[in-house]
Amino acid sequence: MLKIEHLTKKYGDKLAVDDLTLTVEGGQICAFIGHNGAGKTTTLKCIAGIINFDSGKITINDFDIIDDTMNAKKQLAYIPDNPDLYEHLKGIDYLNFIADVFDISVDDRKKYIEEYARRLEIYANLNDTISSYSHGMKQKLALVSALIHKPKLLLLDEPFVGLDPISSHQFKAIMKELADAGCAIFYSTHVLDVAEKICSHVAIIKEGRLLVHDTMEKVKGMNSLEDIFLELENEKHD
Repeated sequence: MLKIEHLTKKYGDKLAVDDLTLTVEGGQICAFIGHNGAGKTTTLKCIAGIINFDSGKITINDFDIIDDTMNAKKQLAYIPDNPDLYEHLKGIDYLNFIADVFDISVDDRKKYIEEYARRLEIYANLNDTISSYSHGMKQKLALVSALIHKPKLLLLDEPFVGLDPISSHQFKAIMKELADAGCAIFYSTHVLDVAEKICSHVAIIKEGRLLVHDTMEKVKGMNSLEDIFLELENEKHD
């Protein structure tokens, strides 16, 4: 589903992502972890087609993000760590705008908006202006907008930040349901205990370089994910 080959991205002289290669298949939930500034957000933005990269190749469901951008972007939904929403709109108007972008039928959008908005406890607020929403409510609205077109690849940057415990529990369940239906999920997080419980795979990045990428079981072994992460973080590159 998601295939990254030798991705390299620089900001001036700074190497933000260094020859990154990994694959996330449909049905996998892969945690992408690393310290602040390790290259996680840059990688996600490259995958989403938001920023250009210096070299490498990214394909989503066999569509190249550079050579076939529109078809590649139709396969995915991306939620940044601090979503920018059109705050002058009502919540429902924003969701209908997203549904229009992805050409979702009237029946399907009604069904999915109601399903996910109710589960994330924002349905009652959809007729309110987004500018009146709290940070957590904006996060919920952004998540609903990502789910209504049933993406084949879900990219998330710290998706649980701002969510209350009930909505966090619901979104974890939704992630598992999507993966069971064949969606590939690739998300950055610092909440390692949650990642350990819900993810089938994990990728650890340090200073732009991939340190490890494998199943959660193989990576952590008999230890916790936190122990493995701290151990790898303390190792020096050769």
